[in-house]
Amino acid sequence: MKIQRKALLAVILLLIVALSVWLTFSPPRWWLNMTKQADLTNPIATGEQLVVRYDCRRCHRIDGTGALLAGNLQGVTNRLSVEEITYLLTNPAAARPGTSKQNRHLSDTEIEAIIAYLKSADQLAN
Repeated sequence: MKIQRKALLAVILLLIVALSVWLTFSPPRWWLNMTKQADLTNPIATGEQLVVRYDCRRCHRIDGTGALLAGNLQGVTNRLSVEEITYLLTNPAAARPGTSKQNRHLSDTEIEAIIAYLKSADQLAN
């Protein structure tokens, strides 16, 4: 009986570890949307905060500031549709094979806020 209990505890522990690894390194959309909801009361301000939090300007030029190690995002909302930008942010490697862009595992509300900020920056630039 004790051996069965230990085996059961080991299996449960293994499942918990496997679930934790999965949710950390390859989280499904439903998990991201449940755990990383962005406040869309003011989506432009939230998008700007997310751009800072995820350090997007380390590689991208946005609103006139940042590096040019990756694409210049000035005017991106004029060049690409919301659906295309969403796809790029959801899964960069699938959208652009060979890209060095990290998958930030953004939730749908985070993506919506970032796009709102990029649209605002593009409108101010015009």
